[in-house]
Amino acid sequence: MQEAILSVRELTEQLRKTLEGRFPFVWVRGEVTNLTRPGSGHVYFTLKDADAQLQCVWFRHMQRQNSQGFDPLTGEVFDAPRPSPLELLRNGLDVLCAGRITLYAPRGQYQLAVELVQPAGEGLLAQAFEASKRKLAALGYFSQERKRPLPYDPQRVALITSPTGAAIHDFMELAASRGSGARIRLFPALVQGADAAPSIVRALHEANAQGWAQAVVLVRGGGSLEDLWAFNEEAVAEAVFESRLPVLAGIGHEVDVTLADMTADLRAATPSHAAQLLWPARAELMQKVDEAEAALVRAARRRLETAGQSLAQFENALRWFSPMRHQARLAEQLDGLHRSLHRAARQWLDTTEARRDRLERALQNAFSPSRLDVLGSRVEALSASLAAAMPRMLAAQEQRYDAARQRLQAAGQEMLARTGRELDKCEFALAAANPLAPLRRGYALVHSVDGGLLRTVTAAPAGSAITVRLADGSLAAVVNKVLPDVAPDASPDSDTGALPVAKKQGRNS
Repeated sequence: MQEAILSVRELTEQLRKTLEGRFPFVWVRGEVTNLTRPGSGHVYFTLKDADAQLQCVWFRHMQRQNSQGFDPLTGEVFDAPRPSPLELLRNGLDVLCAGRITLYAPRGQYQLAVELVQPAGEGLLAQAFEASKRKLAALGYFSQERKRPLPYDPQRVALITSPTGAAIHDFMELAASRGSGARIRLFPALVQGADAAPSIVRALHEANAQGWAQAVVLVRGGGSLEDLWAFNEEAVAEAVFESRLPVLAGIGHEVDVTLADMTADLRAATPSHAAQLLWPARAELMQKVDEAEAALVRAARRRLETAGQSLAQFENALRWFSPMRHQARLAEQLDGLHRSLHRAARQWLDTTEARRDRLERALQNAFSPSRLDVLGSRVEALSASLAAAMPRMLAAQEQRYDAARQRLQAAGQEMLARTGRELDKCEFALAAANPLAPLRRGYALVHSVDGGLLRTVTAAPAGSAITVRLADGSLAAVVNKVLPDVAPDASPDSDTGALPVAKKQGRNS
């Protein structure tokens, strides 16, 4: 029992481990209240909504600043420093906070150890992104079945991006060092702001209308969700979906996924990755050329060897099919056939003559006088044997017939005797079972008025009319008195219920 008792510290520590294990990283949205900034550099505040509150602490070592022009949440690199969420944090601000749930032991309360903070406006954009994503997915924009493969090492590429951004420089730098040489036609477009989506749509339509390119590449550098929002517009996704040319999208960083990326035939993680997907490395192409050259040399060598072998075979065949050689072979075949015919004729004559001799000898043996005498002797012996065997066979048959007749007569007599004995038994049993037989011995059968057989005195109360059946007739009587106590010698017959006549009359008369 003592082992189950925990100290406050032990219980608090177990609760802390459970909370931190269950919620290692969560996003929470709420309104900032009770904001305090003590001299330690930590920030304490409360997130609340209409129904609950959550204590939050933002430790100083987790307060990543954007003073260097880098957003740790999105990976966006800014041209100029922007204010960090720490500077914008104030009471009443609707924010999204990310961090881990932990337990502050001295107060015994759970709190959110904040790692990232951003205004909730981006949360609304995320909701809009998810809604558009579900809608376009239902329309089949993201289906893998409709996506087309990109041409290998394309020679004509339409590039849609901002002509002044960093993405075009990264893309062109990789394109210059890869592939076998390609022409790239730039279709300039805005990639950020309210006018970016219509500009991108116009560029896509123009690239398809010209029909010059083998593929369309849509690229942009990294940025926040708001900066990349033009590529999440449904109009841009629709233009990508309707493009007759295959579209390769390399928008933002690897973690940035837009609706244009998902609709494109192929998505690249970055603009540089888009160039890598379009064109193989030049060293790889050179290696393939070397391999093709080696394969060509091997194939030519094999072809020459095969041609040499075929030539030698044709030469041998030509010598074999020369007219003189052919005539000599025909003469050899004629001599062989002549010898074969001579051997076959001689063999046939020998076989026929031997067969004729065998038939003559067999005929002579079959019809010679000695053979006829032997056959006559055998016929006479068989006739004598048959004449001697007939009387013995008839006598044996008569003996078997007499024996069978005697057995049949004995069996019939035995069956008649057994049947007579069984008939006598049945007559005795029938006479013993006759219900009127006891009447000849002085018993009587007593019936009620309705003809039922009386077996007990309780069935005929005083004054009842009864009929007494005797051996030679019946008596009509009336019960004057009932005496239930019956002497042992006056018990009714067990089979018929009959009582002795004299005693029955003495009691009921």
